[in-house]
This record gives sequence, C-alpha cells and structure tokens, in this order.
Amino acid sequence: FLTSTVWDPVQDEYGGLVMIYGTLATSIIALLIAVPVSFGIALFLTELSPAWLKRPLGTAIELLAAVPSIVYGMWGLLVFGPVLATYVQQPLQTLLTGVPYLGAFVSGPPVGIGILSAGIILAIMIIPFISAVMRDVFEVTPPLLKESAYGLGATTWEVVSKVVLPYTKTGVIGGIMLGRGRAIG
Repeated sequence: FLTSTVWDPVQDEYGGLVMIYGTLATSIIALLIAVPVSFGIALFLTELSPAWLKRPLGTAIELLAAVPSIVYGMWGLLVFGPVLATYVQQPLQTLLTGVPYLGAFVSGPPVGIGILSAGIILAIMIIPFISAVMRDVFEVTPPLLKESAYGLGATTWEVVSKVVLPYTKTGVIGGIMLGRGRAIG
C-alpha cells in the first residue's frame, strides 16, 4: 500500500503513494506560506498594533480559525481555482513553455486545480489557527523581560528575536505543529 502508485479496485490493487505524496507536498507548501505570515500577524497583534485594534483583529482571527475546512475547500474550488488559472497559470505557461524542467510544472490545461492551489488554500486555512496560537504564546512573555530589553535600548525587532522568541520557542513550535496537523487532516 505505501510503496505502490497503482489504484485499481477491479484488480484489488490499492496503492496509496500518490495520496501520501500529495498530502505531504500540499502541507509543506502550506507551512512555507503560513508560518511567516502567521508570525507577522502575531507579532503585529502583540507588539505593534494600537490598543483599539488588538481586540477586534484578534477576534476576527479567532473566528476565521473556527471556519470548517470544507468551507475553505469549496471556496478554493469555486472561487480561488478559476482566479489562479486565469491570472497565474496562464501567464506562467506563456513564460515557462520550452524551459527545461520548469516547463513540465506548468504543462497541461490551466484549470487552477493542483498541488500549488491546494497548498495555498491550506495555507489560507491554517494561517488564522497558527496566528491565534502564536499570539497567545507571545502574550505569555513576562512584561518585565520585554521592558528590561527596551530599557537597555533594544528595538522592537531585537526584543522579539532576542527575548520573546527564545522564551516562547516551544509554544511557537507547538502552534506550528497544530497547524500542520490541520493541514494534513
């Protein structure tokens, strides 16, 4: 099952390698997109946003995290797929046709449904989830540590990279793994 690519119910052959590859490829693409975006959102919400914006934006992100996966999937199939086919796939085909190795990635009809679009849709689905977890983890950092770093003349980025991230490293990794689990599932 794990090493065969043949799926033929008539011959009673069931190979799951293609499905496993597709799941891993789309979840890796989703994580490559979602982790930096989620980090930026969480950083903005905890360190940079004005007080009047923190609560409504945080609530909006938590509401987006509660949207069922099927809703994101149907939106991707019916709305995002055709947009991707028209504005991304067709220009890439004209640009990369005839280029060795890269031309194979954009060959075929531009339908907007594939590994890239699935990865992007999964990224859109897990961004609110990872952002909410990262925001909650960043807020756990003791204010005394951050204020001490600011008092020594550290910039916001230095405080985040040298104080907040080392303090919350395990929580951030946990949030990323939860997002990965949702993307794989």
